[in-house]
Amino acid sequence: MQSAIKLRTTVLPGRRIAVDAPELPEGTNVELIILPEFGNHTVQEPTKFKDVLEFLNSLPKNRHTPQEWEAIERELQEEKDAWER
Repeated sequence: MQSAIKLRTTVLPGRRIAVDAPELPEGTNVELIILPEFGNHTVQEPTKFKDVLEFLNSLPKNRHTPQEWEAIERELQEEKDAWER
């Protein structure tokens, strides 16, 4: 059994990473560890928040209409009702 596979790839638009590993059988569980190469590109440190409220305030504002909120609440209630069956 192989203990490691080392591959190089490039981050695609949308910050996606595609990995092609023909030596792995489909359905195999794997652990993926990403080590960015520091060179021309820098990796930003995660933003640290002093508390949950600061984090929540940093999120983009949600601009749903009252009708959209009603639809969301209706779908949520339908899902909750399905749990009780």
